[in-house]
Amino acid sequence: MEVQTTSEPITGDRLAHIPWIRDHGVVYWGDLDSHGFGILNRLRAQNIAVVTVLMDVATLEAFKDLWGHEPKPAVGFMQHLLPEELAVVEQLAVRGNVRLEQERIDWMTAMAVLISTRR
Repeated sequence: MEVQTTSEPITGDRLAHIPWIRDHGVVYWGDLDSHGFGILNRLRAQNIAVVTVLMDVATLEAFKDLWGHEPKPAVGFMQHLLPEELAVVEQLAVRGNVRLEQERIDWMTAMAVLISTRR
């Protein structure tokens, strides 16, 4: 199942009360930046099963020419992220607080990954 959101902040507590989300989880594709991982952290804090797509170091490297700078990175420890997700957050900081906004990734690539990830 997928939940599509806009750039509006989402709160996991609202989503956790939706039965089909609670039962099936979500596929999350957010901006590849500290705030995108902050949203993921908040979702997992509500015990929502979340699988991420296009939020890894391979994606970051593949689209290096589309990086931007994140002027105000999220701060604090994101305790609900998986070790590989924390490694991506660290890489974003080490590389100069870079970010890759999801809408900059071409749709053919995104759709291929999203379709292959259907739950």
